[in-house]
Amino acid sequence: MLAVSSVEAPVVVKSSDFDARLAPSLKRLRLSKRLLERVAGVEERRWWAPGTSFDDAAIEAGAKALAEAGIEAGQVGLLINTSVTRRNLEPSVAVKVHNGLGLPSSAMNFDVANACLGFVNGMTLAANMIDSGQIQYALIVAGEDAQATQETTFNRLNAETSTRDDYLREFATLTLGSGAAAAVMGPADKHPGGHRILGGVSRAGTEHHELCVGGPDGMFTDTKGLLDNGLELVTNAWHEAHTDGWNWRSMDRYVTHQVSNSYTNAIIKAVNLVKGRVPITFPKWGNVGPASLPMTLAQEAQTLSPGDRVLCMGVGSGLNTAMMEIAW
Repeated sequence: MLAVSSVEAPVVVKSSDFDARLAPSLKRLRLSKRLLERVAGVEERRWWAPGTSFDDAAIEAGAKALAEAGIEAGQVGLLINTSVTRRNLEPSVAVKVHNGLGLPSSAMNFDVANACLGFVNGMTLAANMIDSGQIQYALIVAGEDAQATQETTFNRLNAETSTRDDYLREFATLTLGSGAAAAVMGPADKHPGGHRILGGVSRAGTEHHELCVGGPDGMFTDTKGLLDNGLELVTNAWHEAHTDGWNWRSMDRYVTHQVSNSYTNAIIKAVNLVKGRVPITFPKWGNVGPASLPMTLAQEAQTLSPGDRVLCMGVGSGLNTAMMEIAW
């Protein structure tokens, strides 16, 4: 990995603003305010300014990453968009990003969608294509926009027919945030100063594919089921990886997909991570989907030193989990 960059959406929306929007239903259903802050730990999240779309932000993040890596657009052989957000089923989001960045016609471009794990999956795919000699350089991007889904959720939860169960099923939707990220990858032998992707593991628990289902009209989640089964999947993958020879007990940084207090604390406890080495960004950004992990990594890049060991960890709806080690 030669560079990783992020773009913060500029409009800060506090959880107290969400409480105000949902005041009628909170009062009717006898639900307390500040649940987003007290239970999830999300104090605020961000939305894009009017006139800015998620794919515009992905283009901006991609341009930043290319500039930081010192790679010209004409050198890119592969673009993978990993956004969950999309405005239409086809064509892919990648085509607008490809065009916006002025990438050559020889650069393959497509979407990889796998909930919040898409970015890590995209990096793995790109690394394999570089190692096989099919391409020299790859660009992975993600741009997310939570506003439209959250606006729909406000309307539904404020309806006179909504119930406490409805609120709980859609609570996770209110933790989402908007943002964008990008990473540039290239051959290690030509860039000895780059951040070496050493490999990792992934595991699937697809029997749980109905625990969190999202679409244009909203995201509906069995929060406890997702936590319990996701935690079991992560824990099993962690121990199996150590059995296979990986040793991740003393990493310099654990960059996790950012969801909430309960998810983060549960993972830290389950596999005995050093809490001070787990950066936390969800209180200010919320859950930015697949952009969450690379945005956090981009923030941490400012304080990482050559030789540091970084483990990227995430769980995505489906359920799937992935862990990837990077030698900084």
